[in-house]
Amino acid sequence: MSLIAAVLAATPSPSPTSTVPDVDVTPGVVGFIAIALVAVVTILLVVDMTRRIRRTRYRAEIRDRLEAEARGEFHDTDEPARRADEDGRADVGDDTERG
Repeated sequence: MSLIAAVLAATPSPSPTSTVPDVDVTPGVVGFIAIALVAVVTILLVVDMTRRIRRTRYRAEIRDRLEAEARGEFHDTDEPARRADEDGRADVGDDTERG
């Protein structure tokens, strides 16, 4: 037991100090490039996700409209689209073309 107590009681020697100040240590060009790539990939993923969500929502709206027309029902949201068809203008009331 005295050997274990002697080892535990021994004071550790101080670690060697660095000759470079901590202020001068930076990630450098490699760190900048890595963070820039992470940022670009994140932005591209967010844009792609937004586009896919929007596309899914528009497809659901169109599916609902087609099902309502098949049943013979028309909703108030269909009114501008029908007026646009009567006028010959496809850009009025048709929000499915937005991207």
